[in-house]
Amino acid sequence: MVSGEIRSGDIYSASALAAKLGVSSSPVREAMLTLVNQGLLEPVRNRGFRVVAMSDEDLDEIYDMRLLLEVPATVRAARRARPADLAELSALATEIETAAHDGDVPAFLDADRRFHLTLLALNGNRRLTETIANLRDQTRLYGLETLAERGLLPAWAHEHRELLAAISTTLSTGPSTSDESPIEPLIRHHLRHVRGERETTERPQPGGP
Repeated sequence: MVSGEIRSGDIYSASALAAKLGVSSSPVREAMLTLVNQGLLEPVRNRGFRVVAMSDEDLDEIYDMRLLLEVPATVRAARRARPADLAELSALATEIETAAHDGDVPAFLDADRRFHLTLLALNGNRRLTETIANLRDQTRLYGLETLAERGLLPAWAHEHRELLAAISTTLSTGPSTSDESPIEPLIRHHLRHVRGERETTERPQPGGP
């Protein structure tokens, strides 16, 4: 589902998906029930499971929660990154860039998810990472098609490089003495894609006002 191949509002049966995947129905049904518990699917009597459609209010609430959780979590995780972590994240950023260049939305989504969860895992807080992962999965399909149609995926992909550059600078110079980490405005801007929005004003630069 989170690869972007299943659309909101559509109804799917466990047996049909199992047949398509070439596996038995039981594990597929269990997986779909897990998605129900995560708020991604809802059961439809005698038909299967419907992908939950998010209202603007739903998206706004999740966006606010991600700002509250993901921004400070990313800043803290970045401070714990080591050269080996940056190398792993850089490889994932390359996957993101390749997918964006090829227009491969499912591959873009998968690599983007792995990039951010790998970074967040540096906090060493499994529950925090899982909570943010669930919030990301609920919103990651929204606004993406608009960005893809407008040819903006490469720019979104490049934001991962900017984030890595800011993390690398932090590692080489030490934590900033200012109240705001140079990473914070970058991740805040990055999260605007949750609502399919682009800033119309000039973006804040690391270390800038």
